[in-house]
Amino acid sequence: MKLLFVRHADPDYSIDSLTEVGKKEAEALSRRLVAEKPDDIYCSILGRARDTLKPTLEKLGATATYCDWLREFNYANIQPSYCPEPRIPWDLLPDFAAKQEGLFSPTEWRNLDFIKNSNTLECYDEVTKKLDAVLARHGYLRDGANYRAERPNHNTILFVCHYGVICVLLSHLLNCSPYVLWQQAVALPSSVSCFYTEERAQGIASLRMSQFADTGHLFAAGLIPSFAGRFCECFTDETRH
Repeated sequence: MKLLFVRHADPDYSIDSLTEVGKKEAEALSRRLVAEKPDDIYCSILGRARDTLKPTLEKLGATATYCDWLREFNYANIQPSYCPEPRIPWDLLPDFAAKQEGLFSPTEWRNLDFIKNSNTLECYDEVTKKLDAVLARHGYLRDGANYRAERPNHNTILFVCHYGVICVLLSHLLNCSPYVLWQQAVALPSSVSCFYTEERAQGIASLRMSQFADTGHLFAAGLIPSFAGRFCECFTDETRH
């Protein structure tokens, strides 16, 4: 089985839709996704994800399942010591993150005080259970760090959603802390991450990532990947801090 995780195209957050650049990205993305011939499609309920998927659905003549659990993960919140108010669980300041022993551990991140004293674990576990339920419907049941291949297949499953929640989903499949991805990776608008099941022993499937946040379809269309999700390269840059 093949899993595709797509971040929405360049967003206009003020209207929960896409910028004009984002609409061009969505069109370029659709040409790639049509070639993937997805067997099933799951999409966030939010407008910027739905609008990203729209050209693909129109070309395929297909429909999608719209899922509340694929919305952006900003309903989870933390309160690190330097913040007076709760905030989204990613984008920790690097000096704070560096002092959190176990932040990048597959298990110990769950035991940090600023995590335990928030709703992040509850939200994380809910999302990953919903992902596992989808995979179970498609023949793969979670079993420890791997999956039982009860109905092994070559289906392609497409998920269109958001950066924060994509990191949650990928960390579950990679058996790592979400902070490995939240802090040290970025999925730019309309990027595609790809996993395949590998059944090296009969009935035991591992999921391996063959691509992370690929934007080759943008370059093929003469587009430059958008900035949304990144911070400034140099502190003196007049970009996002």
